[in-house]
This record gives sequence, C-alpha cells and structure tokens, in this order.
Amino acid sequence: MPIAISVAAITAAVVFTLFFTFRKETDSSQVPLSIAVILTAALELFDLLTFYNPEQVYLWKKFSLTAEALVVPAWLWFSLSYARLEGEPRKIPLTLRFLLAVSPFLAGATLFLPAGFFLYSPDFVTEKILFLSDYGFCFYLLLLIYLVIALINLESTFVHATHSSRWKIKFELLGAGAFLAVLVIYYSQGLLFRTINMQLFSTRSVVLLVSLAMIAYSRLKRGSGVKVYVSQQMACRSAVLLAVGLYIIGFGLAGEGMKYFGDGFQRAMILAAVFLAGLALFVLLLSETVKRKVKVFINKNFYQNKYDYRNQWLQFTEHLSSSHTSEELLRSIVSEFCDTFGMGTGALFILNQERDTYQQTIGIGMDAEDITFGANDPAIESLVGSHWIVDLRNNISVTENERNRDFLKEKDACFVVPLFMNEVVDGFIMLGRPLNANEIYGCEDFDLMRTLAKQASSALMNLRLSDQLACSRELAAIGKVSTFVMHDLKNLVSTVSLLLENAQEHIAVPAFQSDLLMSLGNTIIKMRTIISRLKHLPEKNSLQLAPVDLLQMAREAAAMVGGRKLEVTGTSVFADVDREELQKVALNLMLNAVEATEGNAPVTVEVGSEDAPYFRVKDEGCGIAPAFLEHVMFTPFVSTKKTGLGIGLYQSKQIVEAHGGTIEVVSTLDQGSEFTVWLPKTQAVA
Repeated sequence: MPIAISVAAITAAVVFTLFFTFRKETDSSQVPLSIAVILTAALELFDLLTFYNPEQVYLWKKFSLTAEALVVPAWLWFSLSYARLEGEPRKIPLTLRFLLAVSPFLAGATLFLPAGFFLYSPDFVTEKILFLSDYGFCFYLLLLIYLVIALINLESTFVHATHSSRWKIKFELLGAGAFLAVLVIYYSQGLLFRTINMQLFSTRSVVLLVSLAMIAYSRLKRGSGVKVYVSQQMACRSAVLLAVGLYIIGFGLAGEGMKYFGDGFQRAMILAAVFLAGLALFVLLLSETVKRKVKVFINKNFYQNKYDYRNQWLQFTEHLSSSHTSEELLRSIVSEFCDTFGMGTGALFILNQERDTYQQTIGIGMDAEDITFGANDPAIESLVGSHWIVDLRNNISVTENERNRDFLKEKDACFVVPLFMNEVVDGFIMLGRPLNANEIYGCEDFDLMRTLAKQASSALMNLRLSDQLACSRELAAIGKVSTFVMHDLKNLVSTVSLLLENAQEHIAVPAFQSDLLMSLGNTIIKMRTIISRLKHLPEKNSLQLAPVDLLQMAREAAAMVGGRKLEVTGTSVFADVDREELQKVALNLMLNAVEATEGNAPVTVEVGSEDAPYFRVKDEGCGIAPAFLEHVMFTPFVSTKKTGLGIGLYQSKQIVEAHGGTIEVVSTLDQGSEFTVWLPKTQAVA
C-alpha cells in the first residue's frame, strides 16, 4: 500500500509538471512551481528507495538529502512569485535572495559529503528511524526556516488579495500550504527528537496527491493572472508563525513520553487522516460561502437584528476614507457592498452625461465593460420612480435590452442599488451571485443598502467635484500661459511680416529671395496655427458660416502638414461651415494621424457625402486603447502623447458640435484609427 501511494504521488507530480509547463496559459510562477513539483517527485522516489532498500540506506539517503536541499528553496521561490506584483528577482528582499542563493551550495554539500556526516541508523532494517548528527540537526533547522518563511509568504499573499482574487487563488494557496505544512511536521522531528521517522513519508505522499489536485483544480477551473501587492509587515504579525510555534511546542509536550512511533504505518495513516481533516476544516473556514451561512444562522437565531449598523457604517466609512486614488475608492465601494451583503460579484455603473448612458467603472467578478444601460431603460426608470432597490432575482425582464437581459442572467444579478444626486440617478451598484443561495433578503437589507448608497453617493460627488476643480485649475493655468504666448507670437508674426515685405523690395538675388520668402511664409503659417489653438473655443453664434468646398479645404490643410504627403480623395462637397475653424479640425486630425504612423504607412483623407457631408482621416498607425477610446477620448488635458497637452481633440469636438455636427472614431490597437467628421447638410450649391 505505501508503495502504491508513493508511486501514484510521483506519477501525479510528473504528469502535473509536464501538463502545466507546456500549456499556453502560464504565469510567472509556473517555472518555480514546476521545479518544486519535479524535485518533490525526485525526493519521493529517493525516500521510497531508501525505505525499501535498507541495505543501501546511506546511498539513497544521500540523494534524498540533496533533493531536500533543493525542494524547500524551490517552494520558497514559488511562494515569492505566485500572484505577486513584486515577484521579480530584483524586488525580492535581500535576505530572501541570500537564502535562495545559498541553497545550491547546501545541495552541493549534501551531494559531495557522505550521508553519515548528517545522519546515521544503528538498525534501519528493523526500525525505520534515522538519527541526526549535529550537522544534520543544523541542516533540518535551516530547512524549517525556509518552510516557515514560505508559509508566511503564502499567507501574506492571501491576506492582501482582493475579494475576487481570493476566490481565484484560494485552493492553489491551500494546496501549496498543505504540502509545506506536512513538511514542517515531517522535519520538526529533527528538532524535537533528533530523529527522522521514515515511516511518515507515506503521509507526505498522500498530502502531495491532495495538494496537486487542489492546485490543478484552481488553475484549470479558476484560472490565474491574479497579481497582489503585498506590503512589508513584521513576521510576528503572521498567524502562520504563531501556528507553527504552537504546533512545535505541543508536539514536544506530547512527544516527551514517546520516543519513537514504532512500526506504526497504521499510526502514520491515522496522522495523515487527522491532517487532511484539519485541512478540510481550514478550507471551510476560508470559504466565503460557509462563513456567510454561519453568519446568517447566528444572526437569525441569536440576534434581534441581522446587522450591527454602527459597525457596518464605521467599517464602510473607514474603507472609503483609506482609499488613496479614485480607482481605489470606487473599488472599495463595490467590495464593501459585496462583503456586507454576502455577494460574490458586483459592479459600479456611473452615468456618462455626454452619451446619456450608464457604463461600468469598476467590476469585481463581473466583467461588463461593453454593457451599457440607457437612461430611459425600464430598469433605470424604476429606480428613479421608486427610489428603492430593484430586485432582479425574479424580474430579469425588467430591462428591454435583450443583450442586457442575457448579461443579468449570466452573472446571476440580484439587486440594483441606486446612487442618487439631486434626485438624479448618478449611478448604481449591481450585486450578484449570493454566497448563500438560501439567504433571505428583506427590508432590513434594503434599508442598509440605501444607507450605504447615500454615503457612496457623497463620495462619488466629492470625487467628481475634485476632478472638476482640477480641470478648472488646468484651464485657468492654460489661459494665463496662452495670454503671454499669444502676445509674444503676435509680435513675432508682425516682425516677420515686416521682414517679408522688406525682403520683397531689397533682396536682389532671386534664389536667396525665393528661399527666404518660402521659409518666412511657412513660419508665419505655423505661428498663426499655434495662436489659433490657444484661442478660446468658438460658440455657435460666433461662427462665420458660408458654403465651403470640403475637398478643397482638406487639400489646403493637407498641404500645411510638413514632412509628409497625405493622399486626399473624394468629390467636391459643399457645407455651410466656418472655413477657418473647420480647417483647424482637419489639420489637427491630420497631424495626429501622421504622428501615430511610423515609416511610410499611408495616411488618407476622404471627402464625400452619404446622408450628410463628411470628411474622414484614416491611418494605419498605433491605434487607440479601448479603455481610452471609451472613457477619456475627448477629455481635456488627457493625451496618449508624451508631449501632448490633450487640447487638440477636445477643441476639435467643440468646434464640430458648434457646427451641429459629430465626430465618429473607429480604432483598433496596433492597426490604425479612423476619424470621421459629419456636418449638417447645406442648401447652397456652388
């Protein structure tokens, strides 16, 4: 039986390593994990040969010691890289890098020194006990230090993970932690009794099988890609360190009257069963679903109220106030709603006033970036009309949009909590996938949802006012700068214009005169372009409208783009526009297209008319990221260029809208962008 278990564990380790190493979906922790697992398989093999070949105990134990000297540091490496943002070698603390660096020398010592240097056995044939020398004692003491640090790392990763991240990484951390814990039990004998009981290696094999199963399940079913930032904390705050210390003390007291385990394979199996039962209990204690069910049971049977409102309010306020960035604040709002009401997923939708739609800003386990709710959606209208929470559990059809209904069903959406600002639904929080499917939600839950929603609305209003204040300050600063710049540029233009007039009268050399005139003319055009960009944006009633040939206007703008020839195509189309203002738009779009395009890739300008006159600027450049395109494309002072002010597109949009037109953008990252300016039809015909 022990042979079958060990062979099964070795086989599982090899299959696990081969399968996950050559998968396409791997992360940065796959290499250390594969190394740790394959070294563990080697350790299992050498210990199996040691156990069943007692005549060659020192030969096989020599290889076991080498494997042990490599296995434990490999698991430490995994604990430092798994789901860690700071998992790169240069970000690992110096002490831990030193421990990893000395592990090959430790393995070399075990390989080149005789096994008897570390341990000995008077009668291994009849009693599977290995006694440690002083060097062996130090060897296993160092391994225990490695193991405890690795366990603390895994614990820190779990503690610092977000609500949704914990769901993904829980079983992988438990699987790795279970195996490290059984190694702590196995090697702690060396500290307590100066012996290693080889009969316990079959227990290690059982736990290895379970651990690999948990890690494989986590990677296949729950995926990876989670990254956690772990702050530096004192080791004494670790529950793992406390648990290991209590275990060793308890083990020492229990082992005071028991020197050896005897021939107790049965005892080893009992110990393994007890360990696995403890692991199962630990899984249940970490399960959000179980914790939620226990909480509901206690509140239902032992308390008059389901919630401690004072604590809930203080906890919610504390988490919001501790957020340092706007993204952290929004994530804290959703996370607190999920934790308070026992939900597995949640999302925050905020009103986009320009598009009159509600778009997802933050999601926890609920990816809905391409899902929007119109302001006239029945679900939103019911929020406005009732000022109450919308219960979706038996009313998914509350929204008319079929795609949204499918989304609500897929995410098991339960509640929509409105966030009001001046009687307007400024946003809403969607909650779904309850951890306890049998939990009953009633008026007490809804009252608390509304109370917390008011606090969340205030936080969102403060965030929006802060953004508006920052934007106003930016505009004021730009206005002050533009005043001085415009003054200087006007003087330069006047001076250069005077030089140009004098040069036409006094320079006699034709070639020099021609070059000078061309250079000065281009300089004047550029200066006037800068001035026009710094001017105030036009109002509709200030536009000088007249029929303009858009094809001719596009050709003139293309000629102003220096260093690059643009291809202008199409037919003559007339529109009632302000020629000077619209030419700013065309020039800005063309310059952006040229700057986004490397090499000789084409930049084309097309003029035409379908339902309305239009001109289109198309490039095959770097493209625009979807998040930038969706949320901040025309926001002032936000730019993808390193030296850009973020004014050009904002100014262009204002000019086009002042004409009663629109700008459409289609872009694919790394493939190019297409900007189309649509203008109102004109009655004039040239």
